[in-house]
Amino acid sequence: MNLSYWELKEFFNKADLCVIGSGIVGLNAAINYKQQFPKHRVVVLERGILPAGASTKNAGFACFGSVSELLSDIKSSNEKMVWDTVELRYKGLARLREILGDKQIDYKNWGGFEVFDSKIGFEKCMEVIPYFNLQVKSITKNQFTYKNNKNTIKKSGLAGVKYCIENCEEGQIDTGKMMRNLLALAYSKDISVLNGLDVNKIIDRGDECTLILNGGVELKSKNVIVATNGFARKLLRHKDVKPARAQVLVTKEIEGLKLRGAFHYDQGFYYFRNVGKRVLFGGGRNLDLKGEETMEFGLTDQIQNKLEEMLRTMILPEHKFKIEHRWSGIMGVGKEKKPIVEHVSPNVVCAVRMGGMGVAIGSLVGEMAVEELLKP
Repeated sequence: MNLSYWELKEFFNKADLCVIGSGIVGLNAAINYKQQFPKHRVVVLERGILPAGASTKNAGFACFGSVSELLSDIKSSNEKMVWDTVELRYKGLARLREILGDKQIDYKNWGGFEVFDSKIGFEKCMEVIPYFNLQVKSITKNQFTYKNNKNTIKKSGLAGVKYCIENCEEGQIDTGKMMRNLLALAYSKDISVLNGLDVNKIIDRGDECTLILNGGVELKSKNVIVATNGFARKLLRHKDVKPARAQVLVTKEIEGLKLRGAFHYDQGFYYFRNVGKRVLFGGGRNLDLKGEETMEFGLTDQIQNKLEEMLRTMILPEHKFKIEHRWSGIMGVGKEKKPIVEHVSPNVVCAVRMGGMGVAIGSLVGEMAVEELLKP
């Protein structure tokens, strides 16, 4: 890449902090650092024309954990870590709302609803609700966060599911507005966001880092934060984080749509919500977990056909609908759902593995990355 004098001077001169990844975590890290050090030069590098992972491609769920998903997590993980992660998610949502304001993200506190077609599965979840409510009471300040809500199924026009548990502390946002306003906030603080630049290598020399970019371009920075989530393996091959593709679709507007709120099904592997008069529906990764462990964007007939079938039989049985758009995003998951925020070398910190909960946890994780970077 043949750069001009002006490009080198204004865009590629040495930075105090370079953040790799312009998603929720990366932008929040850059903004938080700049607030503490207004005169420092902060650069955010992004491989795509927009955040390339999941930050502009997610479903916009302002959620922190359905009962069946948390029950599964407790069985396979350390319970204290599970509740600590729930607290991070809840506080992260509060922080996002504080930073940007509810209007700027179109936040709607319409509740989160987990629906069941299995009586056995539903009853297992109902059994733990008193205990779960006790665990989250100190977090949400609500002694009845989770509750049985049998009326929602009929009210929402659903079919084929018989039971429902509501989380009254959950909601939904407009992902596009959130990211546009995060970028605007970063620009207002004189943070440089450079798109179309892929980082191939980070060399930490002790006193500074050298980043090798595509086209042979080098950028020097005193410190680096890696916030690439699902793409983290490229730069952090030893970390417990792997990509997980999520496929999503959205319908055209549906007159008389009853659905309102954020819904989960099958331990969170399927999720759907209203976007105005449209239905946004995603998931199905469990149909091919190995195949969806990829950094490649794309759609598969197996998952897309399943989503359409469930739209017809479960979500919109009373309506004819047309699909307006389909897309995919890349999440970062691992053996544990708690995010990884730690030094990987003296001047490099990683903030990855959002576990599919980037909207909830991303703002706080970005600030945690800066805190980790500044540790004496």
